Amino acid sequence: MSIERVCVVGAGTIGSLIAGHLASQVEVSILTRRDEHAAALNENGLRILGKSDLLATVVASADPSQLPDFDLAIIATKTTGVEAGISGLAGRCPEAAVMTVQNGLGSEEIVRRHGDWQIISGVTFISGIRHSDAVIEYELDTETWMGPYAGTETPLELAQAAGELFLASGLNAEVLPDLLPAQWSKLIFNAAVNGTAALTELPHVAAFAKREQPSDLGHFVYDLIAEGKAAAAGAGVELHDDPWEMNRLAVSRGESDEGEYAHPPSMLEDVLAHRPTEVDAITGALVREAERVGVPVPLNTAVYRLIKAKEESWKLPNRKIQAEPSR
Repeated sequence: MSIERVCVVGAGTIGSLIAGHLASQVEVSILTRRDEHAAALNENGLRILGKSDLLATVVASADPSQLPDFDLAIIATKTTGVEAGISGLAGRCPEAAVMTVQNGLGSEEIVRRHGDWQIISGVTFISGIRHSDAVIEYELDTETWMGPYAGTETPLELAQAAGELFLASGLNAEVLPDLLPAQWSKLIFNAAVNGTAALTELPHVAAFAKREQPSDLGHFVYDLIAEGKAAAAGAGVELHDDPWEMNRLAVSRGESDEGEYAHPPSMLEDVLAHRPTEVDAITGALVREAERVGVPVPLNTAVYRLIKAKEESWKLPNRKIQAEPSR
């Protein structure tokens, strides 16, 4: 398959990094949520700083009917935005392929409800900082894993074509014939790291891997990951990477001579903004799969319920709670 036209759905940090790089190789269109965002991209281009130095020319619109046809659509929204994003492409380009790059499980099923496209599953670890609608700083140039969506007839050659495009554009990529082990590795990692960050409101720092004292947070993260590994084993999934080592490596990357870089996981950003999190697709998915295969995951279940309760708390009227004076 020849990929000459790519539509990126979602112009957040991840979508912008992918779109900005791919535009060096193919024609790229971007579906945004806001008209002013599309206008900024059309007028100024998309600037990528940091690990790359690019000024990409793209076509952007908040109206999917105004975007050109595509050979590959990449759904780069959060899981909470997949339904709205892919519904805008329903009926378009039936011969095209669609790639998902969300955290957690279930995005591919949403895509299938809106079209008969061939589906590529993706798991990405790239990250950056959004300075404005049209300027993104590329921080972590880690890999995007991709492969045919499990249980479909998507050919491996299609995923390989997408992987080659990523590599040619300067993005790191690895194509796998079976992506499920990689998806589970990141699912377990995200359930532990995002869940802990959402509850503690701590960014992903060295404390997440520290296990020297009984009170260290790393014990909790380790135990969450151990439950996830047991669930994966129960589901017959042999993990691609060890989620605990992924956690240790991630926090070690944040250390520098200037001190520790505090990377905010996506669910922490949502919690601080009081907006719905991706917990249903991440920790919720792990809990549901564990229940399906009969593996108890009490810590992950508790994290899931606490985050759902935290979301409910934002709906309550604002009330100031005054502490009793100290005695």
